Amino acid sequence: IAKHHGVKTVYIKADMSKPAECRALVAKAAESFGSVDILVNNAGIQHVAPVEEFPIEKWDAIIAINLSSAFHTIAAAIPLMREAGGGRIVNIASAHGLVASPFKSAYVAAKHGIIGLTKTVALELARDKITCNAICPGYVLTPLVEAQIPDQMKANKMDRDTVVREVMLDRQPTKEFVTVEQVAAAAVFLCSDAAAQVNGTHISVDGGWTAQ
Repeated sequence: IAKHHGVKTVYIKADMSKPAECRALVAKAAESFGSVDILVNNAGIQHVAPVEEFPIEKWDAIIAINLSSAFHTIAAAIPLMREAGGGRIVNIASAHGLVASPFKSAYVAAKHGIIGLTKTVALELARDKITCNAICPGYVLTPLVEAQIPDQMKANKMDRDTVVREVMLDRQPTKEFVTVEQVAAAAVFLCSDAAAQVNGTHISVDGGWTAQ
């Protein structure tokens, strides 16, 4: 990013399952850049299993990283954004924040929680010139999605191509993966002046999945 865009970047290592490290991450960013104007919560992990077989440690980890980390970073960023006179918070949710799929109880619960958190934060900060919105992508071809394929193959007793076509992209009418660039473009819009009155809502980037 620094090389291609000519901007300052800072890498800060943090375990997003640990509240103190989530909050310290925001504090270190503010120290490095002087303020926090935009916060994008994009941490996420996945595990696929039936509810009765879902490992407790996997449930706890997914809720901590996919949901609670956003709560902690937002809580840490709010005073900094107020001091700066405003800001933008963008939470990367999922189509699974609006609908459900089998074998993904923790992920679906966490992403539904992100949608609720987004709405609550937006209402609390509406007069502080701080907006909070969510993006709900469908299947984006990322390492996280790639990692789901073997579990889905096992759970559904299918080969790779069949899982991609009939399970992963079954609900996306376009039958195409969403790209990282398309999700990023939605985030850029939500952080622009044009989105100043877009608050407490979500943008679906899912090929029509949740229109069904």
